[in-house]
Amino acid sequence: MTRQFFVFGLAPLHCEYLNAVHGAEQYQWRKLFSDDEIVWYPDRPMRELLSEAEQTVAQCNGELAGIINHWDFPSSALHPFLCRQFGLRSASPEAVLKCEHKYWSRLEQKKALPEWIPDFCAIDPFAKDPLSQVTIDFPFWLKPVVSHSSQLGFRIENERELIQALKVIRGDVRRLGELLNTALERVSVPTEVGEVDGNWCIAEGLLKGKQCGIEGTVVNGNYYVHGIVDTVKDSRNLSFTRYEYPSVWPEYAQQKICDAGEALLRQIGFDNSAFGIEFFWDEETDDFKVLEINTRISQSHSDQFIKVHGVSNHEAALDIPLNRHTDFSNMRGDYQCAAKFMLRRYEDTTVTRIPTASEIEALQESIPGCKISILVDEGTRLSDLSSQDSYSFEVANICLGGQSQEEMLSSYRDLAAALHFEFSDGRGFEPFQFKSVRY
Repeated sequence: MTRQFFVFGLAPLHCEYLNAVHGAEQYQWRKLFSDDEIVWYPDRPMRELLSEAEQTVAQCNGELAGIINHWDFPSSALHPFLCRQFGLRSASPEAVLKCEHKYWSRLEQKKALPEWIPDFCAIDPFAKDPLSQVTIDFPFWLKPVVSHSSQLGFRIENERELIQALKVIRGDVRRLGELLNTALERVSVPTEVGEVDGNWCIAEGLLKGKQCGIEGTVVNGNYYVHGIVDTVKDSRNLSFTRYEYPSVWPEYAQQKICDAGEALLRQIGFDNSAFGIEFFWDEETDDFKVLEINTRISQSHSDQFIKVHGVSNHEAALDIPLNRHTDFSNMRGDYQCAAKFMLRRYEDTTVTRIPTASEIEALQESIPGCKISILVDEGTRLSDLSSQDSYSFEVANICLGGQSQEEMLSSYRDLAAALHFEFSDGRGFEPFQFKSVRY
């Protein structure tokens, strides 16, 4: 009998990733919400989302093997509740929410690795005097207690910028905040978290240096890392420009963050789930810091794993329901390195032309393994795009592999220059997003 897996936000591209696992012919992938319903700031209450998900999964008329999540909140929070409802393996809801609630997570992280955690404090954006809540020095990074993709995140230099950022945050923070609050009602939140709920923000000291993330699983208490992915920002350190695999960090630095990841997850009581943890490393001072803990693999890394290992990182996501461990080191793909690039514009403007289908096809055929996804339409005002960070607008994704980093970066620059976009301001793509070297 075919084993059935429900997948949050299943889209056609994800089917390609899922079918790049061993024995894919034995499995059936079933959609649990579209990405529009669960990814791009859903406007539905958490209770309604959970109820619909329970009804959908209950209609499974075959062997229900598991539920796979590769998206951020709210699907990350729905996942453990659903698994508990249907007797499937997953981390506990409490452990997941300790990670998703960024303030609660920092409190737990500090218990495990106090030297790895930046100064932080909670801020109620609706307080009459939010400045009185700031207990760390300027500058700092401000973000909601629950968010993803750097949405509603701001670098704050002074009191004036804080007030301006809070005005923006107040207008949208409840969209995800209320979803988190409903989830928090179902678990026991410790008194140290206090009144800090999903509609609050967290201010954190700025992190310096290189950024990368470990991706792995905890299976029956056994901790595994299956990949380390570099997260590269533009030269102004504003927005992400690529996810590159494998990491080019030195071996000792990679080992340090892998050991740190285990300490963090054991403190949280995280078991039987996939995870991704982001770190910063200041090479000059050899100082390491934790950015955040995610409770899933990332679908943004899947193409890189296929190119380098010949299988998607969904192979690891299957380890939890199938009660196994996959060793990616024994797998070889067609490339030595791979990356997902995010092509951006940093100024608001209107798209007046996008590359045609034939142009994209010709470019993809010119470089083996190249995949180009256009994220805007002609007539799109960039400021109308959903789920963007606070400093730029993502207009295309380009996935590439290479036999060396230099070859791969050169191919990307050539492709970006060949993509025929036009914008109403008459400008092209800002050059500072194209780094010619790794760092």
